[in-house]
Amino acid sequence: MFNRTTLIVLIAALAAGLGLWAARGHFGPAGEKRPELQTVRLFDHPRELPAFALRQSDGTQLITGELKGHWTLVFLGFTHCPDVCPTTLAELAQAQKRWEPLPDARRPRVLFVSVDPERDTPMKIGGYAHAFHRDTLAATADLPALESFAKSLSLVFMKVPAPEGVPADQYTVDHSAAIAVLDPHGRMAGVIQPPLQPKAIAEDMAALTQASSK
Repeated sequence: MFNRTTLIVLIAALAAGLGLWAARGHFGPAGEKRPELQTVRLFDHPRELPAFALRQSDGTQLITGELKGHWTLVFLGFTHCPDVCPTTLAELAQAQKRWEPLPDARRPRVLFVSVDPERDTPMKIGGYAHAFHRDTLAATADLPALESFAKSLSLVFMKVPAPEGVPADQYTVDHSAAIAVLDPHGRMAGVIQPPLQPKAIAEDMAALTQASSK
């Protein structure tokens, strides 16, 4: 069974691996034309995601095919998160405001996935995510589905019990801080590693959107 130290080591290893993998994709195969990117690191070959089913904040199902048609940024977190989650969503909201002029049919999307289904209901995560930006999608699922979805994105999370003497429901959740980048085909196409740069993210996503629409 993982302990917190094991998870931290695993997250660091995954981050390093993703960084190397993505660095190759930044240049792309010989002859392939890609926009110049500042912070998004694309992989050499996008990876198809296995079938998944998440529950959106409005109660509807979010399934594999529904992530097609837009570039999508996926971030794992939870509403009781004291620092990383609100900071990340606030920074992503800055990027979202910058790309608002893009047509809705092609505008990039942000998907916040709560990995704390014990406390985060679909309605709760919707209110939380929309407080940062009205367009942010929010979803969750049961733990097996979340673990499978996170694994498909090379992301990890783990519940950390509350310290002794603290109410049991005051636990936290360790999770990856990286952001998965899905292409308009719904494939895992790249990653953004912190620290985040909202302006660079917005410009990269706009460039990718424009390139994929040609």
